[in-house]
Amino acid sequence: MTLVQTIMRTMPELKEKLITAGVNKKPKIFIKESLAKSFAIALILSVLSVFLLLKMNQSALLAVPLFIVLFIMLFYINLKSVDAKISKRAKEIDREVLFAGRFLLVKLNSGKPLINSLFDASKSYGVASKYFKEIVESIELGTPIEDALENACRTTPSKKFRKILFQINTALKIGIDVSGPLEATLDEITEEQLIDIQRYGKKMSSITMFYMLLAVVLPSLGITLFSIVSSLMSVKIDMQTFWVLLFFLAIVEIMFVTIFKNIRPNLNI
Repeated sequence: MTLVQTIMRTMPELKEKLITAGVNKKPKIFIKESLAKSFAIALILSVLSVFLLLKMNQSALLAVPLFIVLFIMLFYINLKSVDAKISKRAKEIDREVLFAGRFLLVKLNSGKPLINSLFDASKSYGVASKYFKEIVESIELGTPIEDALENACRTTPSKKFRKILFQINTALKIGIDVSGPLEATLDEITEEQLIDIQRYGKKMSSITMFYMLLAVVLPSLGITLFSIVSSLMSVKIDMQTFWVLLFFLAIVEIMFVTIFKNIRPNLNI
């Protein structure tokens, strides 16, 4: 059994993950490319490390374990890039899923059949339109509309979009009007987004307080007191000290900017 086959056996979910991530590659090809890419980069970095080791009067054989570690780490990162793409696609859909659902509901309430409403939604603006387009293309290739919706529900990375597709498909199978369950699902998603906004407001209040304390008040007062105490004690302060303080202050600022960005609800208001 080859290395690729062994990896495929340990990752049976990779095929569905690639479909969900929008990577149009078979698992075998994806693993082969990941192995080749990881091997090439690890080899280049290891060869470069040989020159550094020789310059430091160290054994060049240390590059061998370094190559193994780099190869495993880079291959792991390549595999995890699939999860990153899935997360990115999910955020893109969640940002516009409510608008796409409302657009579909308006078309249904205007008297258009579901297939025509899906076709119009696939031509609308936004990221979600391309996922409706995939459903329409599947239907045009001869797939029954229930199967097309079920496949899209299984492979979509967005839980909210999956909820919409599931309700539409369930209504079709039962034989009831689609607009009723769809409207109820959209109202539920709207309520969830309102709760996310309220949570965001509460988090912002507490984090803003810490930001004012750690990034504004403490540095300004700390540097002022430090300057006064050092002058009274006749301690010489060079510019290098201030550059170090500025560096740590910049790290704190970047940390808070990242926190503010990460806690923001994934909404398109």
